[in-house]
Amino acid sequence: MTEKEKIPEFDFEEWSKIAQQDPEKFEAMRRQLLNNLIEQSPAHLKQRMIGLQWQVDQIRNQADNPMAACLQISQKMWNHVLGENGLLNTLREPKTILNALNNAQTATVLSFEKYKASKKD
Repeated sequence: MTEKEKIPEFDFEEWSKIAQQDPEKFEAMRRQLLNNLIEQSPAHLKQRMIGLQWQVDQIRNQADNPMAACLQISQKMWNHVLGENGLLNTLREPKTILNALNNAQTATVLSFEKYKASKKD
């Protein structure tokens, strides 16, 4: 990552002041920062990050207040870490992951050449 691409130091006091004085400006800044972070992410992660951000935004939109949104988002995160298919179980069972990866790589590739040839007749 070049100096230009580095994320600037986050000034909590400044962001807090803007949020209190100009909530619309705060929201625009928040969106821009998130979009910049997603844009800088590796290509193979971008779609996942966009999807996760969409989920977070939906929780925020539907929550009764900011604290309720924060709690729901936190719960979602912990479910992904500690849940049945969460990160912790995944890290504890590397053999299962390796087996799943090996099985996924043994798919049969179907040829449609025969079908194409019969369509031309």
